Amino acid sequence: MAMLSRIAESLFWIGRYIERSDGTARILDVHLQLLLEDPWIEENLACRSLLSVMGSDVPDDSRSLTRADVLATLAVDRTHPASIAYSLGAARENARRAREIVSTELWECLNTTRARMPRRVAAEKTHEFFGWVRDRSALAVGIMESSASRDEAWHFFTLGRSIERADMTARLLATRSLTEASGPSWTTILRSCGAYEAYLRTYRGVPSARNAAEFLLLDRLFPRSILYSVTRAEQCLRDLAPRNERVGTSDSAQRLLGQIRSQLEYRPITDILQELPRHMDGVQEATSAASEAVRQRYFPTNSAPSWIGESA
Repeated sequence: MAMLSRIAESLFWIGRYIERSDGTARILDVHLQLLLEDPWIEENLACRSLLSVMGSDVPDDSRSLTRADVLATLAVDRTHPASIAYSLGAARENARRAREIVSTELWECLNTTRARMPRRVAAEKTHEFFGWVRDRSALAVGIMESSASRDEAWHFFTLGRSIERADMTARLLATRSLTEASGPSWTTILRSCGAYEAYLRTYRGVPSARNAAEFLLLDRLFPRSILYSVTRAEQCLRDLAPRNERVGTSDSAQRLLGQIRSQLEYRPITDILQELPRHMDGVQEATSAASEAVRQRYFPTNSAPSWIGESA
């Protein structure tokens, strides 16, 4: 392994934290807007379910939770491992640790984003704030994609992003059934992934549960689908350590990702839809285990950053 373990780890987690901030912004934007627009949703139950699916501890006190509580916890709390503010701060900190290999442009992007992260967001400004987070995440990724050599640094960054994106898309799909009939429509979920227009070009019709789920789970060409993300992570692992064994694979992370990919790819979509939360939990468990396997192989001396509800 030519690259220092410390630098490899930092790049892996820069990719994960950037993707995490983007995915969290997308999920919160959809659900907080839905709470605002639909008076029939039981706000306390929806907020508790949303905190749970995002891996956050849910208060067990008797008070009712509101949109403001979710926003305070998952958006601007700089100490909460599942929050946008924490992810952006952690991406910047990892870039500082790998400053000798992170480009000046990416460093300045992450530094500026962290500095401009607000400590509170007004209720009427939430949609604008989530759009800003998506824009800053896209800028950071764009800098890497357009200016980084396709070497080990890029592979670790992309591996982190791909594992995190599979996890975040699984979380978004799991929220589909949070509030039963009042949950977000498939059109809303597709829009939150930036997938609506790509979906229409592919299926040429109003989103149905079967087709929309199939697109976000299994489409081989759409970059936010779980299958695409897992496949890309597998390719990064192959590029980092080309296989030389004649039978099977000795890479634990690759094996874990391959197993979950096969389970999704070859199971009828109707079966997955019937137990969508359970299958999405399986994806999250696989990405968590794969992340831990990557850590043990490439940066074993360091403990994994903690995120409540996940081992990495």
